[in-house]
Amino acid sequence: MALHIRKAMNELQKSFAKLCVLVESSVNDAIKAVETRDDELARKIETQDVNIDRMEVEIEEECLKIIALYQPVAVDLRVLTAVLKINNDLERIGDLAQNIAMAAIRLDNTFVLPFDFSLMSKRVSHMLKTALDSFMELNPEKALETFPLDDDVDSIKSETFTRIIELLEKCGTDANNLLQSLSIANHLERIADLATNIGEDVIYIVDGRIVRHMQK
Repeated sequence: MALHIRKAMNELQKSFAKLCVLVESSVNDAIKAVETRDDELARKIETQDVNIDRMEVEIEEECLKIIALYQPVAVDLRVLTAVLKINNDLERIGDLAQNIAMAAIRLDNTFVLPFDFSLMSKRVSHMLKTALDSFMELNPEKALETFPLDDDVDSIKSETFTRIIELLEKCGTDANNLLQSLSIANHLERIADLATNIGEDVIYIVDGRIVRHMQK
């Protein structure tokens, strides 16, 4: 039994690693699509999202099969529980990446985003990579690194909202571009939140601690 569950868990980890790579790639491609206004790259993310959705279902089924067949306990059960949660978070991140890409298509090519998109996107991209690496390494110290970065992203999002409201009041003729800008900032902020959730799940796997309410 122990040999069978180890083999099943190893196969699950391989599948999950592939999903992590695809989701991270989608987010980075979406960021690049905004920076370059590359419509072709933006539309490519829609195809990637279909693959993410398919893999999310397959991984969920794999987790449930392992639980039903082997009735895991202790760390194995915590890992499976966390994978089910993170798997869902990754699917949502894929959707958010697609939303960012679609907003990039709607932006005028010459429009300058009214917030520091480069800083915000770098923070979010780093958070996601750190959270996913912490899971693959089962490294709670690395997972903790996502928490202060989430505060930075929240601050940028709040400043962005205030700035866009001011601009809408002054120049409503550019409303579409400003609203697309706000949409992009909202989606980035949500990805940061989900990356933080992943970090919290890593801490739960390794230490058995639930920290999601401790650092709010």
